[in-house]
Amino acid sequence: MTEELREGLLARWSEPHRRHHTLTHLHAMLDAIGLLADSGIVFDREAVELAAWFHDAIYEIGRDDNEDRSAELARELLASSPIRDEVARLVLVTKTHKVADDDVNGAVLCDADLSVLGSDALRYRAYAEAVREEYAEIPDEVFKPARADVLASLLDGQLFHTASGRERWDQLARRNIAEEITALTG
Repeated sequence: MTEELREGLLARWSEPHRRHHTLTHLHAMLDAIGLLADSGIVFDREAVELAAWFHDAIYEIGRDDNEDRSAELARELLASSPIRDEVARLVLVTKTHKVADDDVNGAVLCDADLSVLGSDALRYRAYAEAVREEYAEIPDEVFKPARADVLASLLDGQLFHTASGRERWDQLARRNIAEEITALTG
């Protein structure tokens, strides 16, 4: 990554309206990618790390096309890179966090993106509060049931796709999510 590209992406991740989708989230993702690599998973680390940088490069609260626009930004800014299309594809995978069984790159990126769910209680609360701050304009009577529904849908599926991700984060993530749902609906 060139210094110019890095600086441009850092500026995006530092936009004032962001509360969770910040440099802290990006660094946590990069750390999680490193942990997954250290666990022995074989994947295209360069493509996955670049996808982490791009996955929320465009983030406007309330829009449902942030990943699409971020993928397009990756295609544009990585025009001469041989991994440009893979990076853009991976960015799009973060829209649903659903990956094919043989998509190791997608599995690692999604696990890293959701790793915050399996963090300690204090870090998880900070994450949940930051998400609420991003949506501060939405009244509680709308936000709380919508957030609870999103969280419940996560519990209904497979949170983590790699064995290492499941071992490292799944149990704590499920507990954190269940506790947040209780707080939102209680």
